[in-house]
Amino acid sequence: MTTSEMELKALMLASLDGNAASYRSLLDRLSGRLRAYYKGKLARTGRGAAEAEDLVQETVLAIHLKRHTYDPAELLTPWVHAIARYKLIDFLRRTRASLADVPIEEADTIMAHDDNVDAESTYDLTRLIQRLPEKMRCSIEAVKLDGQSIAEAADRCGISESGVKVNIHRGLKTLAALVARETRT
Repeated sequence: MTTSEMELKALMLASLDGNAASYRSLLDRLSGRLRAYYKGKLARTGRGAAEAEDLVQETVLAIHLKRHTYDPAELLTPWVHAIARYKLIDFLRRTRASLADVPIEEADTIMAHDDNVDAESTYDLTRLIQRLPEKMRCSIEAVKLDGQSIAEAADRCGISESGVKVNIHRGLKTLAALVARETRT
């Protein structure tokens, strides 16, 4: 965990406990990070600082409105970056920006790998999988995440091999439904 992550998370936790000064400090620091993120992304599409500032304000508002959903056991920055990324995607859709609007030499940089995607995906997966019943979660983690065989997973989870298969099938179906539900909200 980086020093910045630790500091931001400490501010978030203090703000969730009602510390107004920590909350103002958190939003100020996040605003600076978001401003740099959006200016960099939008500059590649020929967009200006005013649009970046609008996105900063939208994202800070979303963080404010969704702060109750933050899980203190998880890292803060992947949670913030997920919100920021979704706000950017919404903005680009809303303003009808597309790769056709981007000079061809810039297309690769717009679509380049985001350094936070892996952390965000891990955060999302961990959060979703925690919502499954224990045996189902154990089965999926053992086979799909840890690469164990069905027999090894059965031994690890204390259930039959057919139970592992059923749990994986039902668990993946449940996870798909959870993801679909979250993308609609």
